[in-house]
Amino acid sequence: MKQKKHGVTILLILTLIAGILIIAYPSFSTYWNYLHQTRVLKNYKEAFIAIDREKLEEMLQAADEYNENLAKSAPKYKLTKQEREEYNALLNYTGDGVMGYVTIPKIGVELPICHGMDDAVLQSNAGHLEWTSLPTGGEGTHCVISGHRGLPSAKLFTNLDKLSVGDTFTVTVLSRTMTYEVDQIRIVEPNELSNTRIVHGEDYCTLLTCTPYGINTQRLLVRGHRITNLHKSPEVIADAVQVNTNYVALFLGSTVLAILFIIVFVRTGSHSRQNRS
Repeated sequence: MKQKKHGVTILLILTLIAGILIIAYPSFSTYWNYLHQTRVLKNYKEAFIAIDREKLEEMLQAADEYNENLAKSAPKYKLTKQEREEYNALLNYTGDGVMGYVTIPKIGVELPICHGMDDAVLQSNAGHLEWTSLPTGGEGTHCVISGHRGLPSAKLFTNLDKLSVGDTFTVTVLSRTMTYEVDQIRIVEPNELSNTRIVHGEDYCTLLTCTPYGINTQRLLVRGHRITNLHKSPEVIADAVQVNTNYVALFLGSTVLAILFIIVFVRTGSHSRQNRS
């Protein structure tokens, strides 16, 4: 009888531990990816400070020339092996595939932009659609930046659908920070690519993700046109810190499970003492 009760107690404890781990996973994995993104951005910014100015200008010029040649050629949606090698070498001065970062103030997102859209890239970063213009701006360019949505391990572009026409976002590459104002939001089929093409004389950047949320059968395209910043906005320090609801859920869930664990532990101890008596 005692062995049976002991087995039930162990099973309850294991169940409680499993419950805590299940509740904690989304929050901890999100936080882990946040640390990764912060570290990548920190390395990028530190490397930019240390880079030789002449080398910096050479890299930007090479990217601009690449974009000019891309605008002159017929639209295509796949790179050859040689073209991909050339593409991966451009703006890759840190050697880790990071070419810059995108900042979307309205939804609190700042993500590294990496070459290509491999799954390993998109798990914790934004990816650059390799057959579109490099994100250095200029007339006759259209850069497309993609991010996952709804991952349990990272927020990424989950809230991209909250952007509206008139909102702004920035793309920073080396010494250039370009501000784009949202002017078009569309939902298209995955094979509809016309909305990502270069438009003569325009400087566009499109943010791309899957939709509807959790179904992912279509694509959400949030396009912005380049605007000129007349002045730099002063830094604002928030009076209060908004607590992430994931962490609130984690705290409450862990607290409830901890209380249940204590109750089971106390009751088990009480039964053991009674049996000894």
